[in-house]
Amino acid sequence: MNVLIIEDEQPAARRLKQLLEAEQPGIQALGPIDSVEAAVAWLRRNPAPDLLFLDIQLADGLSFDIFSQVDIQAPVIFTTAYDQYTLKAFKLNSIDYLLKPIEPEELALALDKFGRLFGKKQSIGIDAIKSMIQAFSQPDYKERFIIKTGQQLTYIRAEDIFYCYSEDGLAFAQMASRKRHAIDYTLDQLENLLNPRDFFRLNRKVIAHIQSIRKVEPYFNSRLILELDPGAPFDIIVSRDRVNDFKSWLDK
Repeated sequence: MNVLIIEDEQPAARRLKQLLEAEQPGIQALGPIDSVEAAVAWLRRNPAPDLLFLDIQLADGLSFDIFSQVDIQAPVIFTTAYDQYTLKAFKLNSIDYLLKPIEPEELALALDKFGRLFGKKQSIGIDAIKSMIQAFSQPDYKERFIIKTGQQLTYIRAEDIFYCYSEDGLAFAQMASRKRHAIDYTLDQLENLLNPRDFFRLNRKVIAHIQSIRKVEPYFNSRLILELDPGAPFDIIVSRDRVNDFKSWLDK
């Protein structure tokens, strides 16, 4: 049986090959192939393998892109480090997967399933591929931040932050309770960590949650001045180059 391994982590590929050969000595493990581009080229040049082990995140993108370029008829077993909650799309579409690091027992079960289905053409529909691309392309925004209270560690929820601002080289999260907490991130980092559906970078100093905005008024030089709740000890000005984006964000 020919098995093609598409995997960009060499240690993981070697381990999978060793496990496959130990489980079924007659297996011929092909590859590994480490990119979408190389996988597409290989699949176009060679007969379809009997089974395909496919890592989700490859060197040049998501392996789902392969399906939009090549008609894959071979059964597919995905390998991934994503947690099981993220893998609902696979279960809904009856696509098998193995979580890394791959355990021999799990591999044996997957191969047993393949054996029971052997000979049945298991094609993967375009709707299934689209749902998986959407599931794995969603950015992973932070939901909680660790803070220090005295000598103790606790956390605050991102949804409870009214706005973040920088002061004296530190970043603070302003809460509805009028308490503020130092956060061990820069505003540039926070801009990428907070969900842009709810948070907007007003200027170099402030990122505001939609729930904090109480009043928006025109300001000189085509800028806007905001009133936030809780009130800030400084003027909240929307930079001129951000005004249009800010208005679009408010209008969602």
